[in-house]
Amino acid sequence: MSDFPITIYHNPACGTSRNTLAMIKAAGYTPTVVEYLKTGWTEAQLNALLTGSGLTARALLREKGTPAADLGLLDPARSDADLLAAMVAHPILVNRPIVVTPKGTKLCRPSEAVLDLLDRKPDSFTKEDGEVVRL
Repeated sequence: MSDFPITIYHNPACGTSRNTLAMIKAAGYTPTVVEYLKTGWTEAQLNALLTGSGLTARALLREKGTPAADLGLLDPARSDADLLAAMVAHPILVNRPIVVTPKGTKLCRPSEAVLDLLDRKPDSFTKEDGEVVRL
C-alpha cells in the first residue's frame, strides 16, 4: 500500500480519462484503476464521491454520449435520488475521470485538475493530442 494512495475511476475510451491516468503515472504514482463501466457503481460509492468532491449528482451527470436525455434526466425537476438511481443502473451516466487522493476527491475535467490532488507533479507532460501541459 502506498503512503499516498490514489484511486482513479476511469473509462479507457475517454481521452480526458486516459490523459489523467497518464499524468498520475508520469508523476511516479501507481494508482488503483477502477474501470467503472465494468464494475458498476453502488449508491454508497457515488454518495461518498459526491461528499468528498462537494459536487451534486446533477454536476456529476454526464450528458454527452449517454442516455441521459432519453431517460428524462435533464429535467431540472428530477431529484438527486433519481439521478443516483439512474447512475447505478447506467454507469456511463457518471462523468469521468474521478480521482481520489489524500488531498481530496475531484472530477478531473480538464485532466490538469488532477495536479491539485498530487503531492508531486510530473517533470513534464504532453497530452495525447500533443498539447503541452504547463506545470
